[in-house]
Amino acid sequence: MTTDTDTAGAPQSAGWRGKFAGFALGLSIFAVLWFAAAAVGTKLGLWNWQFGLGVMTITWGPMLLMAAAGISVLAVIIALIKAPRKHALMLAVAALLVSGLAFGRVAAFGAGAARLPPLHDIQTDWADPIQPSDALFTEREATGALNPIEDAPVIADGANGRWPGMGGRLVSEVQEEAEFDTATHESPKETPYPMLAPLVTAAAPDAAYTAALAAVESRGWTVVLADPEAGTIEATEESFWFGFKDDVMIRVRSDEMGARIDVRSTSRVGLSDLGANAKRVRNLLDEIETRLGKGA
Repeated sequence: MTTDTDTAGAPQSAGWRGKFAGFALGLSIFAVLWFAAAAVGTKLGLWNWQFGLGVMTITWGPMLLMAAAGISVLAVIIALIKAPRKHALMLAVAALLVSGLAFGRVAAFGAGAARLPPLHDIQTDWADPIQPSDALFTEREATGALNPIEDAPVIADGANGRWPGMGGRLVSEVQEEAEFDTATHESPKETPYPMLAPLVTAAAPDAAYTAALAAVESRGWTVVLADPEAGTIEATEESFWFGFKDDVMIRVRSDEMGARIDVRSTSRVGLSDLGANAKRVRNLLDEIETRLGKGA
């Protein structure tokens, strides 16, 4: 009877079948590292974000994972043809697990991205939009920001290719639709975006401003402007992967209840932020409210 070990008890490599399985595993690992290389290379400035994200990640990445998964399946089949099987089969199964799990994550990410609208500029009150200071405008221009900051921005016509009918629509309208169920005017958990609104608090404006600045600083964002007299704070957050920069603008005003806090978060580049700005605004408002509650 044929076994997976030789007479000395050492495992057999299954010859070329073992090497092919090893190649499949190596390709699967390379495909996973490809995504990390695309992000890190973009952040380090080795290539622009259009190439790192658009070409390496979105175009080539899934194809590379599909190739790795296909070769891994073939390696499993070849390993099962005849004994010795153990060594080749272990390598092939490992390759299939690596490429399969990675491809599953990419597919899930793509499905989630397709579900979200093409927004990259979010704020709590579009009827009274927050405008950036000259300091932030200068900072954005210095880094080649492509997305303008406008009072009533519209979605670019180029979005129609991926999001039919979205081009030319007001960002404020699309944000509201993403937050609310248009039929019931409610915001159930399954809506793409969290419901955003100004934070109105009984705290004094100076206390609200202090809490907002503390929340910004606790996140490690780069503060571009902090003007307590005007009640404005501007900061920039840089993503760990790719090094994308998003700008956050906070406005604190007096209100008949005490103070009102508005927040705007916008990406410097890209058509869709994958919901990052809305999540950032919601989390920031929640932390400010928590800090004010503890202070009270």
